[in-house]
Amino acid sequence: MSEDSSRAVWLPQARSYLRHADPVLARLIDDRPDFDPRAWLAQLPPMDLYGALLFQVTGQQLSVPATRRTLARIQALFGGHLPAPAELLGVDPGQLRQAGLSWRKIGTLRDLAGRLSDGRLDQDVLSTLPDDELMAELTAIPGIGPWTVQGALLIALGREDVVLPGDLALRKAIQAAYQLDHLPTQEEVLAIAEKWRPYRSLATSHLFSAAFEPAETPPVARHRSA
Repeated sequence: MSEDSSRAVWLPQARSYLRHADPVLARLIDDRPDFDPRAWLAQLPPMDLYGALLFQVTGQQLSVPATRRTLARIQALFGGHLPAPAELLGVDPGQLRQAGLSWRKIGTLRDLAGRLSDGRLDQDVLSTLPDDELMAELTAIPGIGPWTVQGALLIALGREDVVLPGDLALRKAIQAAYQLDHLPTQEEVLAIAEKWRPYRSLATSHLFSAAFEPAETPPVARHRSA
């Protein structure tokens, strides 16, 4: 079975599960029957795990437009594509600063690139790790926090059970959808999301679809933290 046909079977099953698990999601899903939860990926350049982490680190503390502008300048430095680890290490850090990255972000990305280049980390091995083990490996690097890794899990690895409890925009989307009188804490987000397992990524996508215009950038570019 091809990936497309397999997903064609998986998606309605996952939506049916979420509809029965959570009446709020049932309403959101019924309101957008044609919503494609992965359509936003077409708005992004092709990314391996390092590229997705670069994307996420770039977006820390930045607005969506600022993230896009900085990413475009980084791509321009490397002939129109996101750099591989060795390519990033080969460029003058000052050029990355001129592209819009802070020195802290440059240090984080060079640290990660160094570990991937000298063998301390291996992208192929990392990509096979369970979510929690991958999280532990990558958050050991200064400047890479849970949100950064969670975004990479979604973008590069297509993991199906990822939620971003620290994402401010997701917390606002949950507040609106569940008609809460307060902005939920990260712990409250995780508690609400527990019933979505093992399809938390799909549930998160539907919440963002409800909260923002379809053309908006996905949740992985909206957070304001590491």
